[in-house]
Amino acid sequence: MQTIGFAAHSASSNLAPFNFTRRAPRPNDVVMEILYCGVCHSDLHWAHNDWGWTTFPAVPGHEIVGRVIEVGAAVTKHQIGDHVAVGCMVDSCQHCDQCQKGEEQLCREGSTGTYGGTDRITKDMTYGGYSKHLVVREEFVLRMPDGLDISKAAPLLCAGITTWSPLRTWKVGPGSRVGVIGLGGLGHMAVKLAAGLGAHVTVVSRTADKAADAKALGAAGMLLSTDANAMTDAANAFDLIIDTVPIKHDLQPYLPLLDVDGTLVIVGQVGPMAELSTVPLLMGRRRIAGSPIGGIRETQEMLDFCAENNILPEVEMIRMDEINAAFARMEKSDVRYRFVVDMASLQA
Repeated sequence: MQTIGFAAHSASSNLAPFNFTRRAPRPNDVVMEILYCGVCHSDLHWAHNDWGWTTFPAVPGHEIVGRVIEVGAAVTKHQIGDHVAVGCMVDSCQHCDQCQKGEEQLCREGSTGTYGGTDRITKDMTYGGYSKHLVVREEFVLRMPDGLDISKAAPLLCAGITTWSPLRTWKVGPGSRVGVIGLGGLGHMAVKLAAGLGAHVTVVSRTADKAADAKALGAAGMLLSTDANAMTDAANAFDLIIDTVPIKHDLQPYLPLLDVDGTLVIVGQVGPMAELSTVPLLMGRRRIAGSPIGGIRETQEMLDFCAENNILPEVEMIRMDEINAAFARMEKSDVRYRFVVDMASLQA
């Protein structure tokens, strides 16, 4: 299938129109026309080769909502015309213990990324959702629930599931005390989802400029990490802290905020962190953990939960030709809280 997208051809180049070929559909594949694609901070890192392993040309995008336009003969879960979604992965081995229990993101052989991955059969590089079409194995195509606004839902496929998964893993519910560090694309979804689960949510931030936003999103309040007295008073205040900061930073100030047996989960930064003392970990039996996205079953659960509770990301719609300006704004944290590309603009 011939299609068009936007790609970066080097770490220093802008994204630009890119004509390429999608692989031929297999019997268990779903072919979709992409309608909306969210813009994730990971897309920016990938396009700029910030992690050092980008392969060019790079077509980012892993928050994808579209319409089915073709199905393989063996497909049973989706039909032409269905609204569907694809997140950060498009395949896995399907036979290891992690895949068998619905944790495909932790596949022992490595899941196949929606972009920058290697197709398990053709060995070709995968290209992401900044494009007109996508061909995906049926098991990795999610059903869009009725009542969920498809024009706003795309960020749920990364920002949503990335924060939903630790909330479910650490069994957040009514009575849970949850802190969220950072109120960006990931953080605002962590607040909405934790509040939706009935938790008492506090945003931890360096400045108070988003205090009103935090409350509007469902947080009970805001804790200023720059206020030493407030941080001291908040000792042992949280059962779970979700750290969404996407750059290297110091965890030390946040560890005393955890109660005994509390956990700080890193979901933002990929790479080195500042050196820390283990004293607050040892003295409170506290933990630092990491969490990627969730599996397909968990992602569908999250989509259904959002539909039932009317939870959607706060988005700013852009055209595909505005992506480079959007990247520049993301680097300045100038977005509240997620860009979504209207892919109809790609054809235009």
